[in-house]
Amino acid sequence: MMIKRRLGQGLEVSALSLGAMGYLGQGPVIPDRPEMIALLRAAVDRGMDFFDTAETYGPFVNEEMVGEALAPVRERVKIATKFGWNIDLDSGQHLGGLNSRPDHITKAVDGSLKRLRTDYIDLLYQHRVDPEVPIEDVAGAVKELIQAGKVRHFGLSEAGVHTIRRAHAVQPLTALQSEYSLWTREPETEIIPALEELGIGFVPFSPLGKGFLTGKIDAGTTFGGSDFRRQIPRFAPDAIKKNRALVDLLRRIGERHRATPAQVALAWLLAQKPWIVPLFGTRKLERFEENVGSLSLPLTNEDFEEIEAADFKVEGARYPEEHLRIVGR
Repeated sequence: MMIKRRLGQGLEVSALSLGAMGYLGQGPVIPDRPEMIALLRAAVDRGMDFFDTAETYGPFVNEEMVGEALAPVRERVKIATKFGWNIDLDSGQHLGGLNSRPDHITKAVDGSLKRLRTDYIDLLYQHRVDPEVPIEDVAGAVKELIQAGKVRHFGLSEAGVHTIRRAHAVQPLTALQSEYSLWTREPETEIIPALEELGIGFVPFSPLGKGFLTGKIDAGTTFGGSDFRRQIPRFAPDAIKKNRALVDLLRRIGERHRATPAQVALAWLLAQKPWIVPLFGTRKLERFEENVGSLSLPLTNEDFEEIEAADFKVEGARYPEEHLRIVGR
């Protein structure tokens, strides 16, 4: 039985969550869709009940796949999805930029419900904060969807503290989804204290540093043409060389526990707060099982002290400049 954790507003979920974003191939298609559906169902069989997708993944095809995979076990799982990009909700064409107008949110949710083969969404996130729409209007629209029974919980993604407080005052937030890991620790300064004060859970994505903290990436690694990591400064070869010191640290700690660097990274994250539920992605069952193994990894005070004493400074930004401009608002 997988350990459970409680996010805000009483939402209880498995202590780890599986994200389906990485199941896309090149373009709006999932080339090995049957295998990915089987993986999602295998995760349920192993006790995971918290799954993540978004309308923009594809668009649409990712939600359709998650809906097909989880429809037979719908009462056993919690599904999170997201709105907020400016997408033609009939054709699925990206129109550029963001769109969190209330009428757009309502239509987006109706589309997500249909694709997910369900009549309610457990956790609905605003994917990115839209500066053109007051967050109070966004929260109000989601509040109406909750009152209508189409949505059960409200979340934000990559939002700043001011936005979190304003949204929470209109419709209490259940979770924030933002990047947090041993090589992205900025949330510790303001975000995590605010979430603790307000009783909001945290669902950190990229808990393994987009694969870097697994130890399987080095300066000689090449990324395919559609791989977003090609654009990320901290994945440049020179940055990778410097950042490998963090992986070496995780490997040393892991060797003491017969654990992998990925397991150490996840166990560290799980230990930060009891209301943190890391969200990882994988296409392989053996990697899924490796990651779940972090739940039983007993890191010691000495392990935590060694990590802090290293005072590691990551080389390179976590996003290209244009992406950094739309986070933390």
